[in-house]
Amino acid sequence: MLDFTRIDYLKDGNERQKKAYGTLTKHHFFDKLKDYSPILAGTVPIEIDIKGSDLDLIFEVDLKYEQDFLDDLLFCQLIPHDVEVEYPIVNGEKCMTLNFMLEGFPIEIFGQNKPTKQQNAYLHMMAEYKILKEKGEEFKQRIIELKKQGIKTEPAFGILLGLENPYEDLLKF
Repeated sequence: MLDFTRIDYLKDGNERQKKAYGTLTKHHFFDKLKDYSPILAGTVPIEIDIKGSDLDLIFEVDLKYEQDFLDDLLFCQLIPHDVEVEYPIVNGEKCMTLNFMLEGFPIEIFGQNKPTKQQNAYLHMMAEYKILKEKGEEFKQRIIELKKQGIKTEPAFGILLGLENPYEDLLKF
């Protein structure tokens, strides 16, 4: 099983993973922000990304100290100065998201006051990874085809697995 808490596996992956590894290491995202337990989640780590898929970087951020996190991002020159911060409510909790482009990659930074390994983005990715390993390449290609049709990742898994509520049901895997 891959250790998704580190990004070393990307350097031996497909071309897009290698490019992501280069971008993330060049800008030292994981080194400079290690105090926030960063993890690259989403579709790129499990090779079901499509053109335009973003790099989902999740962080443990106590929103009482959100300005410290934002200052670290700005001080380390990891985000543009004019990036807009949004504060969605996820499972009843206030979170923060920032979206911007970096070296051709759409980047989404997601901060939540919860350990990154307990955040849904990570848990969904781990469940999806397990399912992909069990179901094989044909299943993986069917997921990618659904994504190319505009279907989000979790609903794509839901369609192929017959899940009633894929966002919740994937957490059971």
